[in-house]
Amino acid sequence: MKLTGNLLIGAHEIPATEGTMKALNPATNQLIEPDFALGGVEQVDRAATLADEAFDAYSHTSLAERSAFLERIADHLDAASKALAARAALETGLPEAQLQGEVARAATQFRQFADVVRKGRFLQVAIDPAQPDRQPRPRMDHRLQKIAIGPVAIFGASNFPISYSVAGGDTASALASGATVIVKAHNAHPGASEIQARAIRQAVQDSGLPEGVFSMVRGSGNAIGEALVDHPLIKAVTFTGSEQGGMALYRRAQQRPEPIPVFTEMTSVNPTFVLPHALAGRGSQIGDGFAERMLVNVGQACLKPAILIAIEGTGFDALRAAMAQRAAQAGARPMLTPGIHASYIRGLDDLQRAGARLAAEGEPAHGDLDGHSALLEVDGAHFLSETALAHEVFGPAALLVKVRDAAQMLAVARSLRGQLSAAMHLEQTDIELARRLLPILERRTGRIVVNAFAHPQEVSFATIHGGPFPASSDSRFTSVGMTSIERFLRPVSYQGFPDALLPEALRDINALAVPRSVDGQ
Repeated sequence: MKLTGNLLIGAHEIPATEGTMKALNPATNQLIEPDFALGGVEQVDRAATLADEAFDAYSHTSLAERSAFLERIADHLDAASKALAARAALETGLPEAQLQGEVARAATQFRQFADVVRKGRFLQVAIDPAQPDRQPRPRMDHRLQKIAIGPVAIFGASNFPISYSVAGGDTASALASGATVIVKAHNAHPGASEIQARAIRQAVQDSGLPEGVFSMVRGSGNAIGEALVDHPLIKAVTFTGSEQGGMALYRRAQQRPEPIPVFTEMTSVNPTFVLPHALAGRGSQIGDGFAERMLVNVGQACLKPAILIAIEGTGFDALRAAMAQRAAQAGARPMLTPGIHASYIRGLDDLQRAGARLAAEGEPAHGDLDGHSALLEVDGAHFLSETALAHEVFGPAALLVKVRDAAQMLAVARSLRGQLSAAMHLEQTDIELARRLLPILERRTGRIVVNAFAHPQEVSFATIHGGPFPASSDSRFTSVGMTSIERFLRPVSYQGFPDALLPEALRDINALAVPRSVDGQ
């Protein structure tokens, strides 16, 4: 596929208005052709205007039409899979085979959301029929369904160039809700972003939908992102990235004349708690598995297990040795961007200045952007006294926390901020301690895993990818899974309507066969 580097605003190819950029190959630290256009406020305004003009028509498409559109996107992603994975590998340093799996996951998400739309459960239809004879006052007919919130701005992530990017779950769930979408592509993988955007735009055209259903913009610095958040036609924002970046967007959105929701996925250390009998029986296995998951994607994953807490005693030395061996044997690999690499080096230094000791490190870096693995350790008392030790270090590093007893383990759990996930490794004989730990973790995370690691994650109805602040800005919602569509919906009640004027899902005859609550039943 030939890359033009243009911005894709509706059906239009927009050349550079604010300069150009090239992608960087982090494995070679060399720039890659071609030039990619950078835009500004004017291009954001054009995209937002088109999205608003398209919204009424798109949000009122039938469930069948919208499902077919989402499936066309999946088909176009499948067709572009080889070229997309190859370009993403050049721009990220990640293995091409892994990225082909990411394309497949993205296409699968669109098909899953097509099924969600087709079944209509997301509408959450409720009907309270009229009761004209009710005393002391008659009740009018009330009918409720959920509709899309409006045009949505989506900020692509750096670490998953497809499944959290232009064709990621945010885009799939927003389009499924009936929202029109503007994606701010991440500058770390502009070529991969263009291929995905063209797949979506082709599906818009094939489906005969208004051009403003989807646009992709790109810019340098913060100006274009700020313009998206500020634009009065944008009604919601999603963001995956750092706490600093996410909170800057969140605060900005609350200062608008019309505040809007910003759904962020920010920072998490995804703690793993190894309970005593599991430690005694499986310490080595748990330690090796933890370190293996920590190293996936060179540690550049939001669900990377970064802190392991275990009680000193039988099995601890075996656990520590297995973690150290896995970390020491890991080769240094390219990190995604110069900024992420620099932040990783600073993060390792911060941990050591806060009192963590280096227990093992992997092969030294060969390339300029290589990230070498590191295992650090600290005792529970010191961890509790230094809040900096609980901060995320985005990269192939982990912290082992040795606590003296169950009480100190629970104290460590209580000290943690909000997390995307937490894990417990336990045996049946650990159940009583697990019962004490569980409510502490429930208050601090959106997902608790037993006898496994939080990464990877299924995309399903029962999935939660979110948690209390600072893991996300709103712990009531998930950014992954079928229920992530709920971020982009709001309820509307229709009172006293004639049947012919009602939305199809609310009419007396349920021709769509969608699930409905009638008078609470």
